[in-house]
Amino acid sequence: MQHFLDIHHTDPADLRTMIDEARRIKAGREGLPKVAPDAELPLQNHMVALIFDKPSTRTRVSFDVGVRQMGGQTMVLSGTDMQLGHGESIADTARVLSRYVDMIMIRTFEEQTLLELAEYATIPVINGLTNRTHPCQIMADVMTFEEHRGPIKGKKVVWCGDGNNVCASFLHAAGQFGFDMVFTGPEQLDPEREFIELARSKGVRVTIERDAHTAVQGADLVIADTWVSMHDSQTTRGRRHNLLRSYQVNDDLMARANPDALFMHCLPAHRDEEVTSAVMDGPHSVIFDEAENRLHAQKAIMRWCLQT
Repeated sequence: MQHFLDIHHTDPADLRTMIDEARRIKAGREGLPKVAPDAELPLQNHMVALIFDKPSTRTRVSFDVGVRQMGGQTMVLSGTDMQLGHGESIADTARVLSRYVDMIMIRTFEEQTLLELAEYATIPVINGLTNRTHPCQIMADVMTFEEHRGPIKGKKVVWCGDGNNVCASFLHAAGQFGFDMVFTGPEQLDPEREFIELARSKGVRVTIERDAHTAVQGADLVIADTWVSMHDSQTTRGRRHNLLRSYQVNDDLMARANPDALFMHCLPAHRDEEVTSAVMDGPHSVIFDEAENRLHAQKAIMRWCLQT
């Protein structure tokens, strides 16, 4: 049994195996209808619980479709269905679900919920997102970069905006995959120092550059994410827009990166806020390949967890 909780808790060789497997899985589905099963059915006779404390589009659909294509079945549960950690302790929920299903994917708020679920479950647990990290997304992002530009090792990745949970997992990936990373954003929204130092301890360069135009010079990959979440108040939204306005990814900013630089965004995007429509729909953008690759990367993660 293997959990997939965070990129920095997973051996780099295993991460590489998952990326290579994801690319193999994707190639094997070329030309097939969405409902067609994979040539192999590694999850046949397996039941996977998909738990959503937080609402989702890409995570829900990609995991659900992925399990079905691999021959398994899903049970989708919301936080209100389960009252996770309220009506019953998380530890007891983990013990009970372990008797019913073969694997759990959870998308939740607090990291501690994920960790406690994994501690007491006797089946694999996958981190579908917490307030602190989003590892499945970054596995898809690494896969996407490498299918367009080759190995990501040694490349320069620039994160523009808020040092949020997706940024945190990119910092984890920098150390594990060996690429350099620049964060450009306001000081109030810096990523956690712990994550920066963890990446540096693996021998990669992580720098903070307040000027976005300076930060993206020589970049191989530029990434943005939303400036506000669905739970932010109007006051918070206004304050964040004022802080982040100068970090919008637009044509002028992308022109300062390498000519063949890619642009990524985990979606959903607020067009013409954190990134312009011109960039999203332009020649640097691979955002829809990135979205598709969630499906393939997560299938590889699930196979690794179940050792199938």
